[in-house]
Amino acid sequence: MPEKRDYYDVLGVEKGADKKEIKKAYRKLAMKYHPDVSEDEGATEKFKEISEAYAVLSDEEKRNTYDQYGHAGMDGFSNEDIFRNVNFEDIFQGFGGGFDMGNIFEMFGFGGGRGRSGPQRGSDIYAEVDITLEEAATDIEKEISIRRDTECPVCEGTKSEPGSNPETCQTCGGTGQVKQVTNTILGQMMNVRPCPACKGEGKIITDPCHNCNGKGKIKENNDINIKIPAGVESGSRLRVPGEGNAGDVEAGYGDLIVLINVKKHEKFERDGANLYYEQQISFPQASLGDTIDIPTIDGEVELKIPPGTQSGSIFRLRGQGMPIIRRNSKGNLYVTANVVVPQKLNDKQKKLLEEFAEISGEEIHTYEKGFFDKFKEAINH
Repeated sequence: MPEKRDYYDVLGVEKGADKKEIKKAYRKLAMKYHPDVSEDEGATEKFKEISEAYAVLSDEEKRNTYDQYGHAGMDGFSNEDIFRNVNFEDIFQGFGGGFDMGNIFEMFGFGGGRGRSGPQRGSDIYAEVDITLEEAATDIEKEISIRRDTECPVCEGTKSEPGSNPETCQTCGGTGQVKQVTNTILGQMMNVRPCPACKGEGKIITDPCHNCNGKGKIKENNDINIKIPAGVESGSRLRVPGEGNAGDVEAGYGDLIVLINVKKHEKFERDGANLYYEQQISFPQASLGDTIDIPTIDGEVELKIPPGTQSGSIFRLRGQGMPIIRRNSKGNLYVTANVVVPQKLNDKQKKLLEEFAEISGEEIHTYEKGFFDKFKEAINH
């Protein structure tokens, strides 16, 4: 499946565009790609793409979710959720075309209209949690706080005061939908939209519940424990079923989607399951070889530095990286050895190095510091 394009790019607007700019951009593109008038072979797919982008960016709540989480934030929305409450009818007011915007819903395969198709499952909610690299290296549990819609305990989600019964909507006859026929240059077009009287419910609440004010839901704060598997990376998403917002009566709750942020480590750089570490070694260690202790995510291990190691040499420690999620294996730790040249030498060290150079047949022209070099050192100190 091809990756979805950024909604702002789809409509050709900046991220800070206001609703008026977004509506204008969609209107222009819809006039071009509506399947009823366009001869473009890909018109239907383009029209679906721009309509979806408009449905999200024209709705403040969905747009905020998209701005924060991108397309990942839209995973919890069905097509019905994305297009719910979006008013397409006024897009082409003043134009003679009178396009059947109801076709959008047929294109996305949910019934050719915007009426409710039964009880609606609750929407998903989102949370973020920060963990350390050490925590990401093992299975852990984290407690997080969420705020969500829960079913009203008094009316049990019915929205009516206990003991009272809602009335069938007289406007739509209980269907939750009204039909409107429009004469256009393309012929008669029929639009099906939610009933304005009952807002698509099919019934009128005559005695709203006193506890939830007829909403059927109340806001609650909850602390829940989530299990985070070893090997997660920043940007990973965990889905916790049933911990989202309450839906309609007997329709079930949405899910909680947790975005994981792994904090930057002071020692290690991470690339997938592999870790990278830089170790400073002295000239004698590099020349003669040595065995040194190297930190890993699980503790220290020994690393053998062979004689003649050059600065920038990389050593691979197999299995000392991060766990690979859902696999019983780990990545590697790559250690870069950087040879450190001392900035100051005492007389004995200088003499020994001079002897070393002489034995090696090297002619060293010692650099003598001048007045300005000493002056700079004095200022720096």
